[in-house]
Order: sequence, then structure tokens, then C-alpha cells
Amino acid sequence: MISATHLHAMIIHFPIALLVVGFISELIAVFIKNEFFKNAAFYLLLLGALGAIIAYISGSYAGEGIEEGPLLIPMELHEDAALITLWLSIFTALFSVVVYYFKAQNAKIKWLGILLYTLLVISVARTGYLGGQLVFSHGAGVELALPDFNNLQN
Repeated sequence: MISATHLHAMIIHFPIALLVVGFISELIAVFIKNEFFKNAAFYLLLLGALGAIIAYISGSYAGEGIEEGPLLIPMELHEDAALITLWLSIFTALFSVVVYYFKAQNAKIKWLGILLYTLLVISVARTGYLGGQLVFSHGAGVELALPDFNNLQN
């Protein structure tokens, strides 16, 4: 059966990939001035922000019930980082939508958007690192018992 922990682990990789690839597309668009990469960065940011919302919600359910013990501090660090990433993704996406809608071509606005995207990707990386530490260093969400293969139905 799929638990909230499994669901979070399945979902989280999509916004990470979307936001990182979107950021790379943004950088390519800046340096080679290609409209395709600019549009790709915009839509990947929107999808990544939507995915970040879903990932945050699934992570909240996955971390439910951890109120004490050795996982408490690492879980709180990851949750705090995830909240920062969530708000940065929403703010960066909204900023990008406003710039796109009003067709703002000002260099300062463009570089502010790139700065926000950079901060977002750094935040994604930090949140992912802390999530990885939860799993690989602290064993969060890891089942320690092997399934009983003798009772599996064919």
C-alpha cells in the first residue's frame, strides 16, 4: 500500500527536475537570446511551482506524527527549508507571470527574475539535501523488515 511517505518520495522529484531544468533554460536564454529557451524556462517554472505546492502538501502528510525522537530536528530543518522553497517558487512564478503579462523588457527586471530563479534553485538544492539526509542518514521512511514472500498470492 502506498503511504504518504511513499507518495512524497514519488512526487518530489518532478518539481526538482522541472525547476532545475527551467533554470538552466533561463540561463541558456540569457546567453544565446533564444525565445524557445525563454518560453521553456517560463513554463517549467510554472509547472515546477505547482509541483512544489503538491510536494509540500505530500511532505506535510509524510512527516505527520513525528513530534519527538531523533528525527524531530532533521525533519524540522527539512520542513523549514521546504516552506522557504515553496514560497520562493510561488513568488518567483508570480513575478514571472507579471513580467510575461506586461511584457517587461527592462534589464533590471530581467536580472531580478534571474536572481529570484537562482535563489529558488539554491533553496531547492538545500531542501533536497536535507530530505536526502532524512532518508539516507536517519532512515526516515525506510522499512526495516523484509516483506513475507511466502504469503504472496500469485
